[in-house]
Amino acid sequence: MPKLRQAAALQTSMKTYVITGSTGIAAATIKLAAHEGNAVFFISRDADSCHSLADELRAENKLHGFYVADLTEPESVAEAVAACVAQFGRIDALFNVAGISGRRFGDAPVHECSVEGWQTTFDNNAKTTFLMCREVVNQMLRQAVNESGLRGSIVNMASVLAIAPEAEYFATHAYAASKGAIISLTRAMAAYYAPHKIRVNAVAPGLVRTPMSARAQNDPAILELMKTKQPLCEDLLEAEDVAAAALFLLSAQARRITGEILSVDGGWQVSG
Repeated sequence: MPKLRQAAALQTSMKTYVITGSTGIAAATIKLAAHEGNAVFFISRDADSCHSLADELRAENKLHGFYVADLTEPESVAEAVAACVAQFGRIDALFNVAGISGRRFGDAPVHECSVEGWQTTFDNNAKTTFLMCREVVNQMLRQAVNESGLRGSIVNMASVLAIAPEAEYFATHAYAASKGAIISLTRAMAAYYAPHKIRVNAVAPGLVRTPMSARAQNDPAILELMKTKQPLCEDLLEAEDVAAAALFLLSAQARRITGEILSVDGGWQVSG
């Protein structure tokens, strides 16, 4: 069974950020949000990385909690969100980061993609985003508006591959389609929930240095491609680049922004 871990008492003056995942972009965002003075609650099925990250935050006396759960399971998602509310009282922001590359499950160009590869990729990317949004929006709708006149903010994780495909090295069509579904969900949610004072945006990263991109990091041809495909860095992006953009969209600085897909791609879409 998933286990709740609490690290500190509730401080009502802080904003509560829920972040899915515990490595890569998720870990970078969790650390940055905590260092900015927010309470962070993260949800992941990787118990080891959850404990490691919690130990790091505890050593720095940052307010946090976490829950180990499989986000493809509706019951586990509901339990995790309820655990966060029990600890912190409300949810001000959600960043849906957790997801997978489906290559090892059979994701490929459509004519080669297996049914398992398609379904597993959608379950871990689009379904998890839907389930988390559903639970968190239900919580936000019950909350009073904050000092900015809002009930909460959500940022979903899309991908540059849903907008600007790269056929030679990144022909994983289920992944691109799942991220395209997240973009459509984001815009539909933004339109519906704006009158309810809930903002919904997405970030669409290029190729980022994370555990999920290990294959690309070790491919000399892809590293050479990035010199022109992501010319702002001539390399892979860093997780902190995406974390900073996501936190901007979640923050009060972006309080009048909703329905946007913010590309953090080092120039991918306008280069090469």
